[in-house]
Amino acid sequence: MSSVAKVALVTGAGTGIGRSTTIALLGVGYSVVLAGRRKELLETTVNEAGYEDSRTLVFPTDVGNPDSVRALFAQTRESFGRLDLLFNNAGISAPAVPLEEISYEQWKAVVDVNLTGTFLCTQEAFKIMKDQKPRGGRIINNGSISAHAPRPFSSPYTSTKHAITGLTRSTSLDGRAYDIACGQLDIGNAATEMTARMRDGIIQANGETAVEPTMDVENAANAVVHMAGLPLDANILFMTVMATKMPFVGRG
Repeated sequence: MSSVAKVALVTGAGTGIGRSTTIALLGVGYSVVLAGRRKELLETTVNEAGYEDSRTLVFPTDVGNPDSVRALFAQTRESFGRLDLLFNNAGISAPAVPLEEISYEQWKAVVDVNLTGTFLCTQEAFKIMKDQKPRGGRIINNGSISAHAPRPFSSPYTSTKHAITGLTRSTSLDGRAYDIACGQLDIGNAATEMTARMRDGIIQANGETAVEPTMDVENAANAVVHMAGLPLDANILFMTVMATKMPFVGRG
């Protein structure tokens, strides 16, 4: 890192992968804007990181709300003057029930956060990155291995993560003109609150329930740091980091 801290914005920074990545980015010298719905969880992340307040900005945000996202990025520009890295991490899932039992409201909630939220944040990041000096930046999307293969009873989540792959490609292409690099990190079975049920057993493609291996969430955070550390003339377009023995290769 240079003597002048680069600026990162992490959505979903209050828990899980977002919290671990925020702490990792602070550890390598970034200033970090923490976005998420619950202020108290964002503040817990800052406290756990143990870094001074001048390098962090807590900003409660609903990523599915355009006004909330615009306010987030406006405050980022005002507080730090630029944006070097956006980690689109915020995501939710719907109940694990058959496709025909998913309600419209459940479907829309997942789409609003996972897909629309990522698009809105990417759009605002572009507006800052294309005009700042030095120009450009990097966007990393949390795609999940569900961007490649579904779990049973996961149609809203899987659909949004497949869509994120298309958005990653489009962002990478459209960002070329402005020195904006975009890549996608597909994470499998990082040990977080969201994956806690895997330790008790989770339904498999054949209908059986099985305990699945998990990995330390810091592996996901370190992968983000690695992708972010590349110069802007290099890009990891897609990376998968996963628990080695989880049932992904050969799933189904």
